[in-house]
Amino acid sequence: MGLEPEGELTLRTLAMPAETNPSGDIFGGWVLSQMDIAGGILANERARGRVATVAVDAMKFIRPVKVGDVLCVYCRVRKVGRTSIGIEVEAWVRRERIGDREKVTEALFTFVALDHEGRPRVVPPAESAAS
Repeated sequence: MGLEPEGELTLRTLAMPAETNPSGDIFGGWVLSQMDIAGGILANERARGRVATVAVDAMKFIRPVKVGDVLCVYCRVRKVGRTSIGIEVEAWVRRERIGDREKVTEALFTFVALDHEGRPRVVPPAESAAS
């Protein structure tokens, strides 16, 4: 497990009490949804349009998220297929908003590019840095 996040900081949010389970930890589903939002932002940018989540693979919960933690989600494009985009997503926290940074989970999200009628479409080529 790396000591630094990999990818681009895509989303930051504060873990609030309304998102806790009976043990006082933040629900894993809430963390997953934040990761899906962040991955969708990057996939949308890369696809230059509408995308939908089609798979989440290799989800590993490493540490719990606590109330008051700042959840920071980092994303990077792993693979681009004809109509799909694989995004590696890591979630890290800053404990109690100011503490040490810890990796809490990671997963590979797959998104499919969609046209205006919701059908798969070809992902356009990457824009060059020289543009």
